[in-house]
Formats: sequence, C-alpha cells, structure tokens
Amino acid sequence: MVNMGNRLKSLRTDKKLTQKQVADRIGLAISAISSYESGIRYPSYDILVKFAQMYHVSTDYLIGMTTMRSIDVTGLAEDEIALIAQLADMLRSKKQSNRP
Repeated sequence: MVNMGNRLKSLRTDKKLTQKQVADRIGLAISAISSYESGIRYPSYDILVKFAQMYHVSTDYLIGMTTMRSIDVTGLAEDEIALIAQLADMLRSKKQSNRP
C-alpha cells in the first residue's frame, strides 16, 4: 500500500516547494500539510482535489490506486497533445532500449 503522505511530500519536493508555500496555495495551515505528509492525518476530499490540481496528478495517484501520473493538457490544441504523446512514446522506447 502506497503512503499518501510520501507521495504528497515527494510531489512537493519535486516542485521545490516548502510546506508553507503549499499551505498558502491551498489555504491551510503549515501544520496540516505536515500532518498529511507524515501520515498522521488524511485530507478531506476537497483538499485532496486541490492537491491533485496543484501537482497536476489524479486523485487516484495520490491515494495509491494507480502509479501513473498524468499530465494536464487542458487548453492545448489537438496537434500539441499529439506532440506530447509522441514525446512520451519516444522516451519510453529510449528507456526500454537502454535496459540490459
């Protein structure tokens, strides 16, 4: 079982954000962010959605139902979305060809 707190902390540190910055963006106290990341507390559905939107991942990813992160393509044209998909395919192929 994936620890949601670990995912939240990892996403925050990947974006080089402090707990205070996350708290300010979501409208919570720093202690709440710390409690979520340490696994002492779990966010409400509304807060979970805010985390997902801020980190551009699905709520399923946050709660450990999937290991796949998603990319928000809202506002992009179809050809731009296709370009992103091609890039992802190319990177996956490169990674597979580098395996022993």
